[in-house]
Amino acid sequence: MVHNLSPFLIQFTETFGVRWYGLSYLIGFLLAYLIISWIVERQNAGFNRALVGDFITASAIGTLVGGRLGYCLFYSPDLFLKFRPDFPFWGVLAVNEGGMASHGGIIGIILAALYFARKYRINSLYALDLTAVAGPMGVFFGRIANFINGELVGRPAPENFPLGVKFPQDMWTWPGNEPQKLTALVDAAEKVGVSRENWFQWVDRSPQDPASRNQVYDVINRLIAEIQNGNQAVSDAVSPLLILRHPSQLYAALGEGLLIFLILFFIWRKPRKPGFVAASFIVVYASFRIITEMFRTPDAHIGFQLFDLTRGQWLSIGMLTIGLVMMFIWSRASSLTISGWSRGQSIKLHRK
Repeated sequence: MVHNLSPFLIQFTETFGVRWYGLSYLIGFLLAYLIISWIVERQNAGFNRALVGDFITASAIGTLVGGRLGYCLFYSPDLFLKFRPDFPFWGVLAVNEGGMASHGGIIGIILAALYFARKYRINSLYALDLTAVAGPMGVFFGRIANFINGELVGRPAPENFPLGVKFPQDMWTWPGNEPQKLTALVDAAEKVGVSRENWFQWVDRSPQDPASRNQVYDVINRLIAEIQNGNQAVSDAVSPLLILRHPSQLYAALGEGLLIFLILFFIWRKPRKPGFVAASFIVVYASFRIITEMFRTPDAHIGFQLFDLTRGQWLSIGMLTIGLVMMFIWSRASSLTISGWSRGQSIKLHRK
């Protein structure tokens, strides 16, 4: 099937509206608030609703700041040196153009949890445990939003693969990576009012002429918008040129999100040492990420790296190593045991 979902839940103008991506963050943080509130109440942890709200606020800031800085650092460091005369002036702040890294978001949320624990004199490992058990649901909705946006697309799937999806957003990469495909778009271009003569002229001149290249991208954006608006004629014209891909975003939503939440929630039904749930998250998330990256197309400007692994896989291998070390250390570092959510034991979280 051809992906025809709009990134907007409600659209007011061509570029402004309520986006699924932003809504996914909102739902994720709301669910985190409900999950953490339920757990601390079951554990008699001494958290009131206001304190949980402050915790979620700190976590949200850490996630957003860490996710953006992580993307700039791990995937596109050139953004640190990109400045422009118009808003938002600095490439790092241009979040409207996309670019969030889950590994950076995890680092950001860890730092936020540690800051919160220090400020309110809460056991820091317990704060990390709460973050770990609630965070995967945010990943779940975030990956679904990635699918709706047609970003982070999967690798080519076998022909007639029943779950395969053709993403028209692939056309964005054609001017730079596969310019030979642009000529074949002439029939689709005609359906949005572009003459054959103009299209061939723009395609021919686009490698050297910025104005022609902008015209090509403008037509591509119009084609994608028409498909999202249900224009079947445009969809049929573009479909044969697109690659059938794995819906890797949905694989990640289930593996990195929902399944990890269920695993961690099950683990914490019994009393655990502080930090054990957090370390389990690091290990399990890294393991699932290494697997799901096998179905995801690497970033075009990075490609495959050593041993044909992606940047995300190498970051996850490092994360897995750290998680195993933390699991070993944290499971032996404290005499405190935190009650599981299936028990009503009181626990002492504040430092003396």
